[in-house]
Amino acid sequence: MNERARLLTPLPAVEVPPTPPTPAGGMLTRLAANGRRLQIGRALVAVGTVLLFLLVWEGLVSWRAYPSFILPRPLDVWLKFRLMVADGSLWRHLSITLTEITLGLLLGLSTAAVLGYVLAKSASLERLLAPYIVALQSFPIIAIAPLLVIWIRDGLLRTVLICALTLFFPALVNTIVGLRSVEPELLALMRSLRATRWQLFTKLEVPAALPVLFGGMKVGATLAVIGAVIGEFVGADRGLGFLINLARGLLDTPMLFVALFTLVTIALGLYGFISLLEYRLLAWRRLSA
Repeated sequence: MNERARLLTPLPAVEVPPTPPTPAGGMLTRLAANGRRLQIGRALVAVGTVLLFLLVWEGLVSWRAYPSFILPRPLDVWLKFRLMVADGSLWRHLSITLTEITLGLLLGLSTAAVLGYVLAKSASLERLLAPYIVALQSFPIIAIAPLLVIWIRDGLLRTVLICALTLFFPALVNTIVGLRSVEPELLALMRSLRATRWQLFTKLEVPAALPVLFGGMKVGATLAVIGAVIGEFVGADRGLGFLINLARGLLDTPMLFVALFTLVTIALGLYGFISLLEYRLLAWRRLSA
C-alpha cells in the first residue's frame, strides 16, 4: 500500500534554466544598441553645433551692429523664410532646382557607371580615352556654362547637363576603382564554377565595388547641387540660383540666406539618403567584421 502511494505521489516540479542567447543573437543585439547610442550622440552633436552657430551669429551682429543688408540677424532670416513659404515663392524655385539636381544626378551617375564599367574591363580603351576625359574635366565648369547657354536654348536641359558634367568625373573614377578592386582569387573561383557573365557582375563585381561606388555617389550628390546653382547663375529665370542672383541685386540679404540654407538642406538630405542606402545595402560588411 505504501509502495502504491509512493508511486502515485507527483514528482516535484523541475525548473528549466532559460536558454542562453546564441552568440549571433547577442552580437546583433550589441550592434543594434551601439548603433542607437551612436545615432543619439550624433544628433546631440548636430543640435549643439547649430545652436552654437546661431549664438555666435547673433552675438556678432549685436556686437558690430551690422545693418540687415550686410549681415541680418537669424530672426530676420527666419521671418523671411516664413514669408517666402507663405507666398509660395520658395516652393516654386525649390521644385525647379530639385528637378534639375535629380535629373543631373541620374544622368551623370548612369553615364559614369556605364563608361566606367567599359573602361575598367578594357585597359587599352582606358589609355585611349583617358587624356580626353581628363582634358574635359580640366575645363572649369563656370567657363563651359556660358557656351551651353549659347548652344542649348532649353534652360532645364542646360542646367541638367551642367549638373551631370560637374559630377561625372569623380563618379567615373570611383566606378573604375571599385570594379578593379575585385580580388583576382574570387574572380578565378567564380569562373571555375562556370559562372556566367551576368552572375559575375551581380554576385561579385557589384558587391565588391559598392563601398567605393557609394563614396562617389556622396561626392556626386554635393557636386550636383553646385552644378545646379552654376547653371542657374549663368542663364535662368527660376530656381534657387536665380533667387540668389535676385537677392544680391535687391540687396535682400535675408532672402539670400534663405536660398543658401535651402541649398545646404538639399545637399545634406541627398547625402543622408545615400548614407542610409549604403547602411542598408552594406549590412553584410558589418556582420562579417
